[in-house]
Amino acid sequence: MQHLSKLLEIEDSQLAWVLRLGLHGLRTQLQEALKQATTDPGSSTCQEVLRELDQLLQPQKSEVITPPTPHTPHTPPTPPTPPTSPSSHLPTSPPPPTWEEVFEPIHLELSGEQKLKHIADALLADQELLQFIGAYKFHSNNDVDLWNEIQRLLLRVPEKLAHTWRECILAEASQLGALEDKLAVQQIGFSRNEHIYSGLQGSVYATGLCLSDQVGFDPRLQVEKRGGELDVLAGIVSVCLNFIDIDTCLHHALKSVDRFGVRSLNSESEKSKYVTALLDRFQRVLTTTDADPAIALRARLDLDEAIHSLVYLPPCDRFSWWGKLQQEARRTLDSVVEKARDAGYQVQIRPLWGTYADIYTWSKDDLQLNIGGVPGEVSACLRVCAKINDEVIPGRVLFRSSSEA
Repeated sequence: MQHLSKLLEIEDSQLAWVLRLGLHGLRTQLQEALKQATTDPGSSTCQEVLRELDQLLQPQKSEVITPPTPHTPHTPPTPPTPPTSPSSHLPTSPPPPTWEEVFEPIHLELSGEQKLKHIADALLADQELLQFIGAYKFHSNNDVDLWNEIQRLLLRVPEKLAHTWRECILAEASQLGALEDKLAVQQIGFSRNEHIYSGLQGSVYATGLCLSDQVGFDPRLQVEKRGGELDVLAGIVSVCLNFIDIDTCLHHALKSVDRFGVRSLNSESEKSKYVTALLDRFQRVLTTTDADPAIALRARLDLDEAIHSLVYLPPCDRFSWWGKLQQEARRTLDSVVEKARDAGYQVQIRPLWGTYADIYTWSKDDLQLNIGGVPGEVSACLRVCAKINDEVIPGRVLFRSSSEA
């Protein structure tokens, strides 16, 4: 804030003028978004941000914003150039952009014009893509939201297919005057840096998404970075919490919350119950880190189930970005299993995949789906089957019925 104010106060500064335009645009976008997102968990904080922006812009709020006059040193007049000289035909430097030119993209967004709609329509016309996303319908009413909805959708399909589509989308967006911006990204706290998808600049301004080891985990986890495996789990849970807040397509199938079906997280009560269970299971992992290895293993199995019970319909492909993130969480079970074995426990862990007829004796309270996946096969392994000494802990899966016509 201090440096923003300092730059804004500099008279005849081109940089100060650009900053002021940008802050006015940000304020306009937030004000419009706040009108539509009255129940958003960030609405109160957004109002505080708007108040801070008002304070920054107050000194010249009532003034007409015009570009500063460029300062040029005094030079003696030069003799007129003869009309026949080629230099008389050289173009002059274009004037700085006006307020209307700078904010034209914003006005288009607010008026509902969607430049990217034909790209979304092309996605839904791809038969290969539809087998992974089902009968999907885009619900965004502006390009900023539509860009993020398109990119989040591609996180659910095989990464090779997603990569091909992203290249096509960026090429098409460039034809519309919207260019890729890898720096305009929202950051999610993680144990490493990873670029997920880019933002846009130009005729469409939109943010992308990335994982960052320079950003703290979601504050609801109440944990600081300490290095090691727990940071990986904290980062994955932070991603889950972030996507629950921004992606209306997410569901959960967590047995302790509801054993009878796959529930949408659009419901505030359902979202609250699932998030509470996820956070409770993460805290239990933290408190059992130094406990008996069998107790620690059970806590990790419960957290793994909560992470894998956050699902889309149809379920994500195992080799999608989402699928690989969940697999990364499951791989952290290996070290806990080895620790329990070293302590003298006999431990077996079995992820349940393949033909449902081959694995159903190892599972319990499974849920049948009529979309996605391959008929007769497991679509998602919500919980691994585990055996600790003589205790058998059944797994749980989502599967596609083989009896469909």
